[in-house]
Amino acid sequence: MFFIRILISLIVLISNGDKVFGQQNTIVKESNISIVKPAKKEILEQSKREQLRNKKVVSLFVVLIVILFFLFYLVYQNNKLKQKIKRKDTKQKILLDVINAGIDSQETEQKKIAAFLHDNINSLLSSAGLHLNVFTTKNNIQSEEIQKTKAILSEVHDLLRDISHDLVPTLLVRFGLIYALEDLCERNSNSSIHFEFTSSVAADTRYSEKFETKLYFIVSELFNNIIKHSEAQKAQISIHENNNQLIIIIHDNGIGFDAEKLNEIEGFGLNRIRVRIKKLKGSFSIISRADENTGTSIKIKVPIL
Repeated sequence: MFFIRILISLIVLISNGDKVFGQQNTIVKESNISIVKPAKKEILEQSKREQLRNKKVVSLFVVLIVILFFLFYLVYQNNKLKQKIKRKDTKQKILLDVINAGIDSQETEQKKIAAFLHDNINSLLSSAGLHLNVFTTKNNIQSEEIQKTKAILSEVHDLLRDISHDLVPTLLVRFGLIYALEDLCERNSNSSIHFEFTSSVAADTRYSEKFETKLYFIVSELFNNIIKHSEAQKAQISIHENNNQLIIIIHDNGIGFDAEKLNEIEGFGLNRIRVRIKKLKGSFSIISRADENTGTSIKIKVPIL
């Protein structure tokens, strides 16, 4: 009986030990699960952080590629624009050289023709008229035909003199630019328009022949524009020197025009004038308004040669 009790006690003790051991295993498993769960969570969060960082790196790389492509495109377009400007400047330079060569050739031919008319044709006409006068005086001939011939010779002489003067003015050759421009104002003044001349430069001042010739024809062409297009009643030209530069200002009280559209105003020949002044290394500016009755002001500034 005692032995049975001892056996029962051992069985109960063993069963209780199994329970304790099972509880301990359960506690261990639960502790392991509680340890594993935070580790997995941390790994997941770390993985997400790495994925986010990778995405940022890829995005930054894409942005850098786009920026580099954009910079390359800008450099390419800039080089292309520079080449286009260079080609345009080259074409413009060639065009200016052609125009200037044409102007120089024209002025040279004008001088030759003027000299030929003045020194040869006019001299021959004067000699013919003189011989005719001597013949009629010696022979006391009164003939209507001879009188008409004298009148025709005189008229032709005057016409050729005017043509010669228009080609290369005698005053310009003999006395210089200031005298010639003052004479130009007097010859263009009439009942419709009056040209006023003022100058702080001495009348006997002389410049190089080429310089005087070019400026004279520039001013002459501007005067023609005023007469033909401005409908002005009064115009004035003023001349003065400053810092080794000759400054010419021309103003009229006409209707004016849109100075910003010079390329469209081919009839005025202003672009041709601009080319001439540019060859002299000078500047050319126009102040004019089509909708205002303030007239037109033109300023020419060229270094004295």
